[in-house]
Amino acid sequence: MSLSGTRVLVLGGDLFEDSELLYPMLRLQEEDADVVLATPGGAAITGKKGHGPVDADASFEDVAADDFAAVVIPGGFAPDAVRRSEAALDLVRAFDVAGKPIAFICHAGWVPISAGIVSGRRATSFSAIKDDMVNAGVDWVDEPVVVDGNLISSRHPGDLGPWLQALIAALRD
Repeated sequence: MSLSGTRVLVLGGDLFEDSELLYPMLRLQEEDADVVLATPGGAAITGKKGHGPVDADASFEDVAADDFAAVVIPGGFAPDAVRRSEAALDLVRAFDVAGKPIAFICHAGWVPISAGIVSGRRATSFSAIKDDMVNAGVDWVDEPVVVDGNLISSRHPGDLGPWLQALIAALRD
């Protein structure tokens, strides 16, 4: 079943993990989803491995959770900047309140931590931020993909396949 008519928001920033931004965008487009990339100030961004610039469609302030079925948060160094944007955190909180899928991978766990939505939830992340996740109240597990309600988390680029399969399944439900 196609995801035609389904809008998915991607929250990006400079020094994103290249595969963790590009693969979800392309994979969701293959399913006919309408993918929108929002960045700080709507600026073009470049990956930590040099891919880019990738043009943004909007800024964090220009989009609303009500207009999307899910949000994707890639890892890399970008999440450390994304989590400093109150507009980005408000978006993540709005997706959570609405029960819409929030897919994050690797270091992107920092964003839902800063949004205050992970305490008491089960999730995974890159091992380097395990302590951050646990200190935020997460029941952290070392698995390729963890689905806890609307949270869909993965550890690293090696988990991109199962992570996107879980997100696509959630969008089809």
